[in-house]
Amino acid sequence: MNEMDNKWIGKNTIRPDGADKVTGRAEYAADTIMPGMIWGKVLRSPHPHATIKSINTKKAEELDGVFSVATSADCVDFPVDTPVILGIQDIRWMARNVLAKEKVLFHGHPIAAVAARTEEIAEKACELIEVEYNIHPWAIEIDDAIKPNAPILHDFINFDGKPSNIAGTLEHKKGNIEEGFKEADVVIEREFETAAVHQGYLETHACLVSVSPDDRTTIWSSSQGQFMVRAMTSFITGIPQSSIRAIPAEIGGGFGGKTIVYLEPVATILSKKSGRPVKMVMTREEVMRASGPTSGSKSKVKIGAKNNGKITAAQGTFYLQAGAFPGAPIRGAAGCCLAPYDIPNAHTFGYDVVSNRSKVAAYRAPGAPIGAYAVECVLDEVAEALKMCPLEFRLKNAAKEGTKAVHGPTYPVMGYVETLEACLSHPHYKAPLKKLQGRGYASGFWFNAGGESSAQVNITEDGNVVVTTGHPDIGGSRASIANITAELLGIDVNRVSVLIGDTATIGFSNLTGGSRVLFASALVVTESTNQVIDILKDRASKIWNIDKEAIEWENGEARPAGDNAGKFKPLSLVELAEQATPTGGPIGAGHQVNTVGAEGGFATHICDVEVDIELGIARIIRYTAAQDVGKAIHPAYVEGQLQGGVVQGIGWALNEEYIYNKEGKLDNPGFLDYRIPVCSDLPMIDTILVEVPNPQHPQGVRGVGEVPIVPPLSAIANAIYNAIGTRFYSLPMSPPKVLEKISD
Repeated sequence: MNEMDNKWIGKNTIRPDGADKVTGRAEYAADTIMPGMIWGKVLRSPHPHATIKSINTKKAEELDGVFSVATSADCVDFPVDTPVILGIQDIRWMARNVLAKEKVLFHGHPIAAVAARTEEIAEKACELIEVEYNIHPWAIEIDDAIKPNAPILHDFINFDGKPSNIAGTLEHKKGNIEEGFKEADVVIEREFETAAVHQGYLETHACLVSVSPDDRTTIWSSSQGQFMVRAMTSFITGIPQSSIRAIPAEIGGGFGGKTIVYLEPVATILSKKSGRPVKMVMTREEVMRASGPTSGSKSKVKIGAKNNGKITAAQGTFYLQAGAFPGAPIRGAAGCCLAPYDIPNAHTFGYDVVSNRSKVAAYRAPGAPIGAYAVECVLDEVAEALKMCPLEFRLKNAAKEGTKAVHGPTYPVMGYVETLEACLSHPHYKAPLKKLQGRGYASGFWFNAGGESSAQVNITEDGNVVVTTGHPDIGGSRASIANITAELLGIDVNRVSVLIGDTATIGFSNLTGGSRVLFASALVVTESTNQVIDILKDRASKIWNIDKEAIEWENGEARPAGDNAGKFKPLSLVELAEQATPTGGPIGAGHQVNTVGAEGGFATHICDVEVDIELGIARIIRYTAAQDVGKAIHPAYVEGQLQGGVVQGIGWALNEEYIYNKEGKLDNPGFLDYRIPVCSDLPMIDTILVEVPNPQHPQGVRGVGEVPIVPPLSAIANAIYNAIGTRFYSLPMSPPKVLEKISD
């Protein structure tokens, strides 16, 4: 089909879940209730690092109104020396993160939980639990965790043959960096630091769990993957996956932070022991103290280039906080940082560092903004030393089809060059600036993902369409799936309903994350819909008594494929649905596959800032984001993804940070003290949708959700430098830091 003929693909249709959300009818996990429901609350560690000597729950159990108490003794025991891998998670750590076992490893670490008639009784019972600790020194920051004689969090972790807090490494090499730096006329090396930041989802973690006497378990929760919830809960509690039904509620934001479990296994244990449904809802303070932010980091980047502007070598070393258990996103930092560029000699190295903080979770392109911040700032310094335009410098070294990336693959068709050219030709590039205003540029990359997905397409008796997929919708995927299905069937999009199935109603589908959902779900929905079209043609062939091959499907109708096929009046989808029973029964098809071919995404951003040198405030006054989106199935939602990522990047760059006190406790566990951007902080964010279709996908889709958060950190830092002549090598660039730099 010619793209110009598309009726629904590329159109801004009405969001199917929009009315329910704005009228309050949409049900989130915290809205779910059941008869006989009781409440669960968690006892959390008052210490950042201690051995648990004993736990006595007797007084809590005896309190009137208490139904059950849970500790790690109720969980499956996973030895620390034996990995148990589920997807990208190690269940050894997940189980100990849900309920501490041998040690507490951060302030707020869950130790026990109580289910009671009310939240107040459950909280009072938690206070009655007696825990005896052996308190240890703690290490909050990376430097504290890797210094000689640092307190060791895990005795079994070794690095260079001795106990260490460095839990893992990752390395990428290409060419010979020593020779590459010898060839360079300009070499610049800098060190960088970023603070840990939270995803900032507005809905806190919540779940309701009901376990029957035969262990049949139903979980309603706010998550980015009901199959992940089922699997992790099964591993930790020992209840077979076949006995667990996980139902996804509407989700009020995730951004990667809801790709793991915190409450579901605990509520399951409490429900099993009490015989009652158990509801648990985190407070905002609990979310900030005990759920996973992204990593803080320390980095060193060195880049060399010739006078003609060609980069000859690049080197990056990245230390990322993992929090209490291994799993920092070093792949994102070390793998993505140089991905936009064709560099003959390069070496990146990532270190996974455990420390006495809550275990990190994914946050939109995990690790990639950290790597890009360091690399893109150094690139600007190199361009300045060479007296080149920063965008022209990037264009001269841009990766393109056929480039061998530092992190391994050879790029297929991709649109990074097109994003640079789009920025160079945009009015923003040449717009005038006033005093104390500056313009910065940066680029970014994210791998994107495919993975396992399932879909079912069914035709109702009245000729409408119900599509069921297994991916929670946190980015508008239902609208895009409706667009694609309507386009393929040639019907009005309002005749398509898209449902999110639970673990009992749809085949296995991996997480909503990694910018995978539309790519993967569109593949399985396309295949399912094409199968349905084949069935519809078969039904028409039975009605007309001709071969199926003599029938074509066009504009929502079965038609003879030419005069030789016969003179028949076209049969609409409604008419074929009405005759489904005599022609063979219900009409529907499903498809399940491990999708491949996602291909990476690239973006280039332009940012203008104005610095108030009296207050130290850097205000974003204009922002333009150009990104290769493959094909925008629903352009308004693609624009929203770009704008949302930029906003989160602005918060990361200018204000957001976890602040710990001398006792190892988080000092700002709420939105009053942890400042995320609000509308008054932001300009209208312009977007440029660069469409270089992904040849591996029937609609040309590339994931778009991760990449927008990658460039802002460095684009803003570069803009501030151009406004006041001072470079920042530490985030956030908050007013006190700006004032300090100005006064130096």
